[in-house]
Amino acid sequence: MPQSPTTVLVHSPFLGPSSLRPLAAAVLRRGRPALVPDLRPALAPPPAGAADGAIHRRLAEVFAEVVGSNAAQGPLVLVGHSGAGPLLPGLADALDRQVLALVLLDSTLPTPGRSFHEAAPELDAFLRRFVVDDRLPPWSDWFQPDPLPELVDDPALRERIAREQVRVPAAFLDEPRPDVSWPGRVGYLLLSRTPYGQEAEAARRWGWPVRHAPAHHLAPATEPNPVADALLALLDELTAG
Repeated sequence: MPQSPTTVLVHSPFLGPSSLRPLAAAVLRRGRPALVPDLRPALAPPPAGAADGAIHRRLAEVFAEVVGSNAAQGPLVLVGHSGAGPLLPGLADALDRQVLALVLLDSTLPTPGRSFHEAAPELDAFLRRFVVDDRLPPWSDWFQPDPLPELVDDPALRERIAREQVRVPAAFLDEPRPDVSWPGRVGYLLLSRTPYGQEAEAARRWGWPVRHAPAHHLAPATEPNPVADALLALLDELTAG
């Protein structure tokens, strides 16, 4: 029987691994290997005079190191949630392992060679108003009121997600994403139509398989079972044959 690929769940740079660990546990309960690399160590501010792309390069290095040390032998599938979706082609390119497919999970689409500033100028301008000491505020501080109490009922889980939020260096917004194209299979799993419905429609126009598991943006943490079912069905479609 062919070995099931390891599902590597990539958390948003603005969140932490607890946003995806319940989903990983649900995938494991279904007999599939899963891994959530912790990318937070890569998000320290780059030193003065660092070369362009230092943060994205460090993200790829940390990702490759964790996957190389922890993923089971065999092929991989990469799943990028939220702000991690656009990073997937560069992360896949950093691996010396076979990657069968990429899945964008409630995320924007990859824009190789373009910066966050270029790809989402309105959001970029909004976020820069809150920069303090060359860092962005925690994700939950982007909104009023704080969305976490509404989205995450469990107090302990909510506290973990809040504590793990990264104050990402503002330089991350200016760095061009690695100019790496992905020639393989890609799928899109939509959770929240606002604001990601238009991203799912764009993915469909590209000819990518798209599935919808109606929920909210942090459902991988709070409703992992239906998200896991939809994700594995999409992965089976992408890796068949």
